[in-house]
This record gives sequence, structure tokens and C-alpha cells, in this order.
Amino acid sequence: MKKKVLNLLLFIVIASPSFSQTGGDNIYEFLNLTHSGLVSSLGGTNVSIQGNNLNLAYHNPALLNSGMNKSLALNYVNYFAGINYGLAMYSRSYPGTGNFAAGLTYLNYGSFSETDDSGIEAGNFSAAEYALSLMYSHEIDSLFSVGVNFKPVLSQLEKYTSFGFAFDIGASWHNSSNLFSAGLVIKNAGYEVTTYAGEPREKLPFEIQAGISQTLAHAPFRFSLTLRHLEKFDLTYQYQTPASTGDSKVSSGFLENSMRHIILGVELIPHKNFYLSAGYNYQRRRELEIESKVSTVGFSWGFGIHTSILNIEFGRATYHLAGSSTSVSLIIRPDLFYKKNRS
Repeated sequence: MKKKVLNLLLFIVIASPSFSQTGGDNIYEFLNLTHSGLVSSLGGTNVSIQGNNLNLAYHNPALLNSGMNKSLALNYVNYFAGINYGLAMYSRSYPGTGNFAAGLTYLNYGSFSETDDSGIEAGNFSAAEYALSLMYSHEIDSLFSVGVNFKPVLSQLEKYTSFGFAFDIGASWHNSSNLFSAGLVIKNAGYEVTTYAGEPREKLPFEIQAGISQTLAHAPFRFSLTLRHLEKFDLTYQYQTPASTGDSKVSSGFLENSMRHIILGVELIPHKNFYLSAGYNYQRRRELEIESKVSTVGFSWGFGIHTSILNIEFGRATYHLAGSSTSVSLIIRPDLFYKKNRS
């Protein structure tokens, strides 16, 4: 069974470059937004951390495990310019069958003024996007697990709508001591079923991610290394120069392109009920920095408090000198909360 799963994952990885695109070229880009306070503080992406945090499963469905049984995750992110988004997800595990989770993520762009050709206001309109998450994982043995996340997507921009679907396929491995773990995810492989106004169908933000996490045996630290866009090496962008009508490419070498794939994260865990975390996203820094004042663009930080029935996570990521985003997550065990109140 394990060999068949590995062969399937290998085939998809080899076949995937024909679908490769980066941000700004695709539809449903909101599928790549980070909801979790922990993951946001670690640079925005993590596919390898093992634990009972249900939010981790959204980034790699293979991380969904029996320790997350009957967990409810609630996430809210205060983004920019009045935009906000969030995720609610619940999980159940059944011995011998596997682990299941269902959730809903949304992105609310806010309210806009509608005007005619003369600039006279005719009312208001809204824009929002939604995606379901229907997730399943199976623990093949004590070390290796696989998972899939099916995501129907609805995008509504004023009176125009688009419907599609996406799949995430993941694999995870960790050693028996839980000090080292690794993950691989094929994200957002899918199809736009209906378009906004009859235009040609667009590609989804397909991506391959991999990562490792290492906990130190005799120190309260866990380090994570995540690699993004493994399906496409060159992550530099193109722009039009004033002196030309064609595209000009930002010059970059091997090291620059390699660094743009890397996200680094570190956690200080002095106690099982508390952590401090920080991350660095080089691609974000290079794309959004202002040369005259680089500041902390690309860096992120956060903290979390864990109890038996409630986890509280906070993450803050600096995107630009204009501001940062704040992520707040609650992970609740309603069954344990109910039992405690009954007693």
C-alpha cells in the first residue's frame, strides 16, 4: 500500500510542471492565504509540523491525525484596506477508517461604491470568495500518513460569479521520537468549471511544497524549513520598462532564485502550554520591500497558549511598510469543555 501511494505522488510531481504558475497569474489566489496564527508567525507556510493542532491539516491534509479528534478550529485574519478572511473547521476520527475534517474558508473584500459613466453613485456592491474543505487522511503506519483535501470554490465579484474545485494531496513522515518530521504537498490541482463572464478558463494557483521540522532533544527549540513552488525554479517577475514595449526580466542568479523558495521558522517552547515563534519569508521580502527603507518586511512573529480544552494562537506578519496582518486562532475541544461543565 505504501509503495503504491509513493508511486502515485511521484507521478504527480513529475507531471506537474506543465501546470506551473506563480502568484498573479491564476484564479482563486485566496486559497494560498494563511489562516493559522502559528503558521502565519512561521513565515506563512508549513507542511511538516506534527501535533494536535487542527490548523496544520489545512496546509497538509496528511497532518490530520487522531489526536485532532473532535477539535474545532476558528480563525480570523485582519488583512489590509478593510479586507478580512477566516476559516472554521471541525474534525472527527474513526479507528480503522481514518480521519475526517470539514471546514469553510472565506475572503471578504468589503463594500464598494457603484457608479455610472459620469461618476454618479448608483449604489453599493460587495465581493467575496468561499471554499469548502472536505478532508481525509489515513495513517498507513506509526510513521507515515497520507491525506487529501477536496475544495469546491465559489467566487462572487459584484454580479459575476465563478465556480471551480481544487485538490490538495499530501504525505507526511515522522520518527518515533517525534523530534523530526517531513511533509510533501501538491496544492490546488483543479479546474475552473464556470467563468465570470464567459471568458476563457483560468489556471488555479497550483504549487508543490515540501518541508522538514526538527525539535532539539535537549533544548526547547523546534526549527522548520519549508520549500515553496518546487514545480518552478525561477520565481522572479517580469515588468514593462518605460523605454521598451516588451517585457524585461529582473536579473537573478542561482542563489537568488534558490532563496525565493525558502521559508524559515523557529519556535521556542519553554513549556508544553506556551510557545513563542518567528519566521522569515525571503520571497515576500524581495517582492514587497522598499529599497530606501527595508524595515522588517518578510519577518513574522507570534505566540500561543495551550490548555487541555482551548488553544489560543496569535500571529503577526509584516508584508509592507504600509502595514502588517494579524491572525488570531482558537482551537477548541467542545466535548471536553462540555464534560468539564457537567462535572
